[in-house]
Amino acid sequence: MSNYPISLMEFSDVLRKMDISDISVASIRQCQAVGQEIEGITGEPLVHLEMGIPGINLHDIGVKAQEKALEMGKAKTYPPIGGIKPLKQNASRFIKAFVDVDISPEGIIPTVGSMNASFNLVLECSQLDPRKDTILYLCPGFSAHGRQPDVLGIRNYTFDVYQYRGKKLREKLEQEFSTGRIAALLYSNPNNPAWICFTDEELRIIGEMATKYDVIVLEDMAYMCMDFRYDMSKPFEPPFQPTVAKYTDNYVIMISASKIFSYAGERIAIACISDKLYHRDYPELRRRYGLGSFGDNYMLTYCYVCSSGCSHSAQFAISAMFKAAADGTYDFVSELREYGRRAHRSKEIFEKHGFHLVYDKDIDQSIGDGFFYTMGHEGLDNNALLTMLMRCGINAIALNTTGSGLQGIRVCVSQMVEEEDFVRLDERLGLFEKLIKDEIC
Repeated sequence: MSNYPISLMEFSDVLRKMDISDISVASIRQCQAVGQEIEGITGEPLVHLEMGIPGINLHDIGVKAQEKALEMGKAKTYPPIGGIKPLKQNASRFIKAFVDVDISPEGIIPTVGSMNASFNLVLECSQLDPRKDTILYLCPGFSAHGRQPDVLGIRNYTFDVYQYRGKKLREKLEQEFSTGRIAALLYSNPNNPAWICFTDEELRIIGEMATKYDVIVLEDMAYMCMDFRYDMSKPFEPPFQPTVAKYTDNYVIMISASKIFSYAGERIAIACISDKLYHRDYPELRRRYGLGSFGDNYMLTYCYVCSSGCSHSAQFAISAMFKAAADGTYDFVSELREYGRRAHRSKEIFEKHGFHLVYDKDIDQSIGDGFFYTMGHEGLDNNALLTMLMRCGINAIALNTTGSGLQGIRVCVSQMVEEEDFVRLDERLGLFEKLIKDEIC
């Protein structure tokens, strides 16, 4: 006999205790904390769909390289702020192998995860030109990205790109960029949470508009090569991970070890600055900091002040994984296909219980199966849907926290690991259906 669903009064008490007035505007971490309170009430685990925690085992390539670095005493010395030489070289080769783009080792800077990379990039881009004071986000997107300019006090703007796919994107970007206020554009590809993937035509549009209006594109590749509709597992062979870097020099690519290598706990990523942008001189930066170069400032000003570099030993780990992947001895993409299997199966369970995909199309293709997807239920807005799901023992986040104007939740499949997780999801959604009939119908 399950202790779910909990009563609306019990749920409301949890929200009051945590100073949350509306669960649909709660952050990922807040939803996680609410879930922990609910588990304490019921004594039963929730189905965890809220957190993008890697759910695939580590490969020992990175672990052994990091252990060796620790044995060599690297923990007692500060790492070079721009990264160790092997990491910069191996990352440059890795990018060529899987993205088919040439970026010099000089322009590859390790960061404390992609969150640290984007935080510093957003800040730097906002200070390049006094006339360009706004960061534009293509949404839906990772909710924490949108919080960064708020924390920094930087003007920002979003729109839901799902309404402007294909050729419509050019007109929309023309409208926004022509204001002269957009300093940078940030998006993830594949997209978190909708899992839409930009086509080459769309990336060309973004690149051409960025060049025309001198906007810097910040491209988050947290889920690179995870559009499993295409096999991007073979280094130096097409198809490659699509990128705006093919169509402009105004770009920085962020690549994190968290998802592609399941190395989230070590907080290690790289910011990959185009050769031309790295060496571009900005008078405003020179006036502020005595350095004009975009790349030198990113490394020696922003990254240094923010974190003084990142874990010395973890740099050896990610360096080894980059090398093995480019050598073809570590097939990281094939291992990640497990997420696609989980997505496919869990989608079927949701649809069985009356749910529908919210973001369901990549222009004229169906959305692929991957790390995230989105689900909605007819007649329920974000607050009502998430409230009822959490009362029934299913934790997620609402789409409005990702900058979406649509009603639904984001589903992350990374913690759907065992057979019992899928059985539990099916059972809890059965409770959800009954709750709707009892309280709404």
